[in-house]
Formats: sequence, structure tokens, C-alpha cells
Amino acid sequence: MDYAAARERARTAELQLNLTEPVSLQSTHRHLEKMRGRPIEIQAMDGPEDQVCGLWFGLDDADLILHARAASEVHRQQIVLHEFAHMILRHEQEELAPEVARNFFPDLDPGRVIKALKRTDFMDEFEVTAELLADRLAARIRRSQRRAAGQPGNFGSVFG
Repeated sequence: MDYAAARERARTAELQLNLTEPVSLQSTHRHLEKMRGRPIEIQAMDGPEDQVCGLWFGLDDADLILHARAASEVHRQQIVLHEFAHMILRHEQEELAPEVARNFFPDLDPGRVIKALKRTDFMDEFEVTAELLADRLAARIRRSQRRAAGQPGNFGSVFG
């Protein structure tokens, strides 16, 4: 795994997004919906949080991100940003079998669930790059929040 190349891909992807300041999770969400030309729904999921943090499903008419119930809003944001990063990086989803769709969406017509991003190795190039991009986006959000609060850009790192 070439971490320097993964960091560069994440940096380039962030720059190419052309996000408008101030950046927030909500503004990033809206930007991606415009970019993708379809709504992105974000929902907490019930289930074993120790096994799955986040999932991205492609429905016939929208994208759906399911996230584990997080201990904090910062953790929830990181999970969602990681799934956004997969979209931004154009990581390919795979066809999803109807029986798998039924497990996640018992009340939804399985035919509506078309694709899902499947992961088996959390240290592969795609996962590492997505997490690096999510970290970059989270840092942008934090900088925007500090500026909005009137805090000088480097105040926190100097004074703690």
C-alpha cells in the first residue's frame, strides 16, 4: 500500500470538489447531491454497531447512507464523511442480491436496491484513501467552524 499516493489522491479529490466556504456536513451533503444529480439520504441504522459503522447503498432513485448510532456527533460526521468520500472518489459499487437487500430493508421492494459498496479489507487502498479524504473534509469543517466563531485560524494549535 502506497500511503503517499493515497494521501495525494485524497488531497486532489478534495481540491477538485471546489467546496464553498464555510464548509459543513450539510453544505458538503448538498454539494454532493448537486454533483451526483440525485438525493442522498442519511439514516441511523439499528443493528450491531460493533460490526458495521457505515454503508452506502445505491437505490434506483437515490443514494442511501446508513450509519451506526455514534457516541458523538463528531463520530457520526466522520462515518458519513467516509461514505461521502467513496462517492467523491467514485469507488464502484457492486450489484446487490435481493436477499441481501431484504436483510437491510425488510419494508422496501428489493428491486429498488441496486448496488452497494462492499468491503472485506479495511486496510485496502480504497478504504485508506476514503478515510484520508474524510479526515481532510472533517478538518475543513472544523476550520470553517472556528472562523465562524471568530477564532483565529491557528489559535487552537498555539494555545491548546
